[in-house]
Amino acid sequence: MFNYDSLGEAVVEEVPFPYLILTDLIDKKYLEEIHKHYPDIKHSGSFPIQELKYGEMFATLVRELNSPTFRGIIEDKFHLTLERLPTMITVRGKCSSKDGLIHTDSVTKVITVLLYMNPSWEKPGGQLRLLRNKENIEDYFAEIPPEEGTMLIFKVTKHSWHGHLPFEGPRRVIQFNWLTNDFIATKELIRHRISSKLKKFKNFIK
Repeated sequence: MFNYDSLGEAVVEEVPFPYLILTDLIDKKYLEEIHKHYPDIKHSGSFPIQELKYGEMFATLVRELNSPTFRGIIEDKFHLTLERLPTMITVRGKCSSKDGLIHTDSVTKVITVLLYMNPSWEKPGGQLRLLRNKENIEDYFAEIPPEEGTMLIFKVTKHSWHGHLPFEGPRRVIQFNWLTNDFIATKELIRHRISSKLKKFKNFIK
């Protein structure tokens, strides 16, 4: 399913933090079925994969992310050993106008992988910006439309700032992380599960 030749040839930029961007990760012949089997997410926010229902082709994509082949390439690219680290997958289907604030990922995350799955993207909002600082959303050095098969991978550092201009509507993204330890993995899963249930409840009572 993955274009490992392109991933292997992708260059990791080291400044201001290590990252790479790839626009053709997924073989195009799989995209239509992945869209059909993508989880039906009706609310904004990130949902743990364990809380979602999805079809077989999406399950195949998840297995690919968890594969030793994918992990091995990331280890080589970022000069890390990830084999014994736990992983976490969360999925988004909707974006709210409150999403996209400038942030760095938690220090409990070692590597963040973002795989975008929108068939197309023409709006200025919702395009992730990699930023030089935490103050100015306009001071960016890369901007990534969340189009199908586009992947961003970055090493989490204290200055891996990112965010996007406001957008409200469908915005599909799969986030895959290697975490520092099993305790953190369990804690993060519980946090995301509670958060997802609260989001569903708030939308139910509106």
